[in-house]
Amino acid sequence: MYHGNSVRLLAGNSHPELAQAVAERLGVPLTPCTVGRFSCGEINVKISESVREEDVFIIQSGCSDVNDNLMELLILISACKTASARRITAVIPCFPYARMDKKDKSRAPITAKLVANMIVVAGCDHVITMDLHASQIQGFFDIPVDNLWSEPLMISYIKNHIDAWRNGIIVSPDAGGAKRATAIADKLGVEFALIHRKRDGKAEDAPERMEILVGDVRDKVAILVDDMIDSGKTLSLAARTLHDKGAKSVHALISHGLLSEANLSLVEQLPLQELVVTNSIPQKQHQDGCSKLVTVDISPTIAESIRRTHNGESISLLFGDWAEGRGASF
Repeated sequence: MYHGNSVRLLAGNSHPELAQAVAERLGVPLTPCTVGRFSCGEINVKISESVREEDVFIIQSGCSDVNDNLMELLILISACKTASARRITAVIPCFPYARMDKKDKSRAPITAKLVANMIVVAGCDHVITMDLHASQIQGFFDIPVDNLWSEPLMISYIKNHIDAWRNGIIVSPDAGGAKRATAIADKLGVEFALIHRKRDGKAEDAPERMEILVGDVRDKVAILVDDMIDSGKTLSLAARTLHDKGAKSVHALISHGLLSEANLSLVEQLPLQELVVTNSIPQKQHQDGCSKLVTVDISPTIAESIRRTHNGESISLLFGDWAEGRGASF
């Protein structure tokens, strides 16, 4: 049962399949709305039903045409705000500009902070996202942010689909992902390895290579985990390094499969058993070009977070061993 007012689900054009899957799990239809373009390219939003005093959840991922999708989200938030919605929650499975979370060189922008400011100014009251590239992005907001984890889904996948996982080793391709990798390794009761990427020379165009700093992968099932894959260069280097070091097999589990610059035909040729990603990003066009690509559905987790948020319940359960196949209903 839902408490008080009813819930409204809206979606932009970024990921209609995920929005529909979430709606079906909740048993709540998507509120009819049109997100189109004027001939000059400006975005035109029309919400066909009243959202006055409703609890509104807008599902929009930061993928593909990221700038258009971000602008759609901002306009949808603003439209609901001026239509007197009681609360507006932006559900952003893949947060846009998350890699630009710090000033790593002179005159570099912190664009993730700018995006956070725009979302708040547009009228958003709450943000639900998943596997932020950097956890400190939550601090860029002056409103509540729930950063869900795909970790329980990945652990479930490892146990159910990787036969020899007990003889496995969880591998992080860089120091930044070490915390994520060690957490998964601890829960599975297996070992952990850390890879370091370095350039052969000081020039920016110098060739890169990887070396294993921690752990021994020889004769083990290497399970590479990371939060994002875009160009695929890190994956390629890591997979070949693990293979050369004697790993029995290599599996890659990545939260956000952007794959915007990746050559999927080269992924096919890597010493890689499978590349597992979530559907925080639409993967249909990628699956057609790569037989090794496997998609894990996050709609149960998103749906349950929406149900619990609407009913004022704790969502801490979603950070534990919450089964992938469980549904959510009001």
